Amino acid sequence: MTRTTRPVPRLVRGSVLVHRRRCGRATCHCADGVSLHEATVLSFSEAGRTRFLMLPEEMAGAVRAATERYRAERARLEERGNAGLADLTAVLAPARRGS
Repeated sequence: MTRTTRPVPRLVRGSVLVHRRRCGRATCHCADGVSLHEATVLSFSEAGRTRFLMLPEEMAGAVRAATERYRAERARLEERGNAGLADLTAVLAPARRGS
């Protein structure tokens, strides 16, 4: 099984984007600063630094979908956490008024 035929995890933290850059070779077409090299990458933070993981073109769509699922799960978790905080505040409010 090759690396591109492996299934993509259901949830992936990060963002899929097109990274544009110069390669540094003086004779390359990108040296003009306009015709830059493009690569589809997964951008994510690790230990306070931004990292890029180059993605094969055939995996980009699946990884993008996994990052969208991650953001949706995170938003749902945030909503549940806020509801729990509101419930706890309501439970503790009478005790705070009584003291």
